[in-house]
Amino acid sequence: MLTVPVRQLGESERRAVERLLDLDPYAGAQVAERVAARGLAWWRAEARILGYGSRRNLESICWLGGNLTPVLASEPAVAAFAEQLGAEERLCSSIVGRADAVLGLWDRLSAHWGPARDVRPNQPLLATDALPAVAPDPQVRRVRGSDVDRLFPAAVAMYTEEVGVSPLAEDGGRGYRRRVTDLVRAGRAYARFVDGRVVFKAELAVVTRRTAQVQGVWVAPEWRGRGMAAAAMAAVVRDTLERVAPTVSLYVNDFNLPARRVYERCGFRPVGTLATVLF
Repeated sequence: MLTVPVRQLGESERRAVERLLDLDPYAGAQVAERVAARGLAWWRAEARILGYGSRRNLESICWLGGNLTPVLASEPAVAAFAEQLGAEERLCSSIVGRADAVLGLWDRLSAHWGPARDVRPNQPLLATDALPAVAPDPQVRRVRGSDVDRLFPAAVAMYTEEVGVSPLAEDGGRGYRRRVTDLVRAGRAYARFVDGRVVFKAELAVVTRRTAQVQGVWVAPEWRGRGMAAAAMAAVVRDTLERVAPTVSLYVNDFNLPARRVYERCGFRPVGTLATVLF
């Protein structure tokens, strides 16, 4: 019998949730962005946030929407969240967060929610607050609305390569195209174009007052190995630090050594380890 039950949080506990998110600004960035934009009262319709701890001392939270994301989840909190979630049908497409919490959840939930399509147990979480020493590529720029048709095939290629399934499969790509278009309109998509084709791209998928998280980094296959990625990423980091957020963060698969070398050259330092379970 759990002595500290899990409960669904509401708007009255928003400040407590924000205090927790400030303690883990990189791993909890996606949740922090949603809370800042929508608060907690709307979650019954689109997502839920579960809390662990007393009302006077909220210890851990767990976002349950399209993704399942534990934040500052101790071992007792992981056990409590898993007990709650194991009685429910899986609706999320992934579990992502600090590796210890994600792998602890999956160890307890796999019998109920399995099998997973892929488990990535070691994804270095990196961040920087310094302008890169690498000279930025002057041809990397923010994507304009008129560029969406040229950007979208590259975004589909990146997603398919990274996630292992096409974003076009579920609804013909309409939802994914909306997401790409929204990022462009917000000034959060970057690309380098050569002869009208995207040869490099990256997006600020998450922006909070503490960090901007880069995702969707992609180099066209025929341009890989030419040494362009570091300068291209340096352009993204420089613009982001000057215009968007005080830090830039991202996470990368441990086996992607070329990307890790690029990020190191651009000044990123380790700030933790994430894990992802994909369904």
